[in-house]
Amino acid sequence: MLESPRILVVSFDGLRPDLISRELTPNLWRLKAAGLTLANHRTVYPSETRSAFPSFVTGATPDRHGMVGNKYVDRTTLPPRYIDTSDAVLLRELDVASGGLLFSAPSLGELLAKSGRSLGVLSTNTPGTTRLFHHKAEDLGHVRLSGHFREACTPSEVLADIEAQLGPLPPAPPKIEPDRAGQDWITSAFLDYVWPRCRPDVTILSFGEPDVTSHFHGTGADQTRSIIAFCDRQFGRVLDWWDEEGRAAGVQLFALSDHGHITGHTRISVAGSLRAAGFSPGTAPGPGVDVVVVPGQVGALYLDEMDEATLARLVASLTAEPWCGPIFTRARDEVNGIAPGSLSKRLVFADHIRAPDVAFSFRTDDSVDAFGLEGGTFYDNDRRTGLGLHGGLHPKELAAVGILAGTAVPCSGASSSLPSGICDIAPTILHLLGVSVTPTMSGRVLHEALALAPNLIYPREEVFEARLGDYRQILRREHVGGASYIAGGWIEC
Repeated sequence: MLESPRILVVSFDGLRPDLISRELTPNLWRLKAAGLTLANHRTVYPSETRSAFPSFVTGATPDRHGMVGNKYVDRTTLPPRYIDTSDAVLLRELDVASGGLLFSAPSLGELLAKSGRSLGVLSTNTPGTTRLFHHKAEDLGHVRLSGHFREACTPSEVLADIEAQLGPLPPAPPKIEPDRAGQDWITSAFLDYVWPRCRPDVTILSFGEPDVTSHFHGTGADQTRSIIAFCDRQFGRVLDWWDEEGRAAGVQLFALSDHGHITGHTRISVAGSLRAAGFSPGTAPGPGVDVVVVPGQVGALYLDEMDEATLARLVASLTAEPWCGPIFTRARDEVNGIAPGSLSKRLVFADHIRAPDVAFSFRTDDSVDAFGLEGGTFYDNDRRTGLGLHGGLHPKELAAVGILAGTAVPCSGASSSLPSGICDIAPTILHLLGVSVTPTMSGRVLHEALALAPNLIYPREEVFEARLGDYRQILRREHVGGASYIAGGWIEC
């Protein structure tokens, strides 16, 4: 007799779907043959890890869960302060101080706990990302383990037992070095301890690569391809276990990524451009700063004093720059933002109290980099050109891995071209477990993956545009039922 269904989600941070191949990733390729590939699977905007993974575990877009970017300005405090969500200790403090409202929507771990089930997390991402997978784990007695950072681990006795069995947590390597030890440690921790001893109803096993290596070496560089192959071998250990034991135990196996990567080809300075336009920018709120420029590959600008005239001047200065891509402000109507030339933040599900006054992406193109990968962009950081970046609206940034296999997925070696997204994973997990999907979720159940003969569903497309002088931006979305997906945004001269 089969046990109750259990779910294992294995994530590869920053893996472009078009890098999966028989040669580079034979084990992911093997999973594709065993299940169904979501060939039109996407992430959210901004296409950043600490917006995307909260969307995964809440089944909701950032306007609903509140993690509006890897970094943001918290204006609910006096004075306002800059928040870096990679800090696990800070996230815990924010959750406690807010009365448990770090997320504005319930997360998978909370929903599972209400039905008497559990969520386990093993991750080599930043300590903050690890916490965001299950920020209530210590309150609910669930397992959350980091492959490097003790402050993200709970319960302490579980960590002590695993370290006694496997050895101590490996130190995080320098960012210029691919992280192999951490991926090996969390894989062994799952196979040798968490599954046999804890057996969570849902487990998230998150490899923090190839994202970091892509950022420091390039998305198609030898070092990045090497760590992709290494992570695939670790996944192969999991897949062998699944073939030998997990599948018979009713484990449904999902493989995901949170976003893709494109290549930075032209370095610019947002702050320098704003300074030339008469603003006084800074990277955090403070005296003399009239606009905060949050660092990152997606533009987030917070005005010290918000008024429409200043906002319009700010947007006009941005749209005059050759590096400016799509730009969004508070809604004036269903399509337009309040600043001329901008689109409404609602169109990209970025309208939250924490959201910036101006959200923008850098201008991208379909240029091919030195490794033969499509997608290039302007960028604003201190690294050289030719490295991997993400955060914006290029289709290769938005593209994400989605593969589902198990007894609940009757199709083998099949592919679905129907639009799907990272917000759909939690509703699908809850559906498989017989747990109600909450109204806060904007994602849908992936019924097309769970049926031998998927229903004929026809997606609907929408295209929006805004102009200011020679600047013209276009945003494309797709809809399946009540679920919406951002397909891309770009500039046309």
